[in-house]
Amino acid sequence: MAEKEGSGEDGTVAEIEEKIIEVFEAFDNEGSKSVDARDIGLIVRTLGCFPTEAELNELLAKVEDEEEPGGYIHLEKFLPVMTKVLLNRSYRPVPEDVLLHAFEVLDENKCGYITKEDLVKYLTEEGEPFTEEEMENMLSVALDPETNTVRYRNYISKLVVDET
Repeated sequence: MAEKEGSGEDGTVAEIEEKIIEVFEAFDNEGSKSVDARDIGLIVRTLGCFPTEAELNELLAKVEDEEEPGGYIHLEKFLPVMTKVLLNRSYRPVPEDVLLHAFEVLDENKCGYITKEDLVKYLTEEGEPFTEEEMENMLSVALDPETNTVRYRNYISKLVVDET
């Protein structure tokens, strides 16, 4: 294999590949250099990338074994694709100010919080609705159990990924 060189603050190609392999192997329960295709979203997000479902499906199409679609993803196919994603800084998270603006739009009374009921209504009935599992996961982190509200500035601070 030819020597590769990377540039930028993310490190060299070898360092990026090492990071990908480390995360991939954490999901490779059998040590078979393959993971369940359903785990790819978690792996990609663990690596700091946040694709939409459509982008994730495109990524899966690139790394799936044609003879074993929907089954397992092999490291040898995943590694070069994910290395390119990280080098290109694809699927970056939504900036904090955009998240804040979205919550402020939902906060019609401008009180700094959204009630659990309103948030559930917005996220399960509007646009691309959250699944029950997605809603539960979000509320487990976002909801203040004492007030039954989401103080969205606090919640956003938990979501923001430090780019440095």
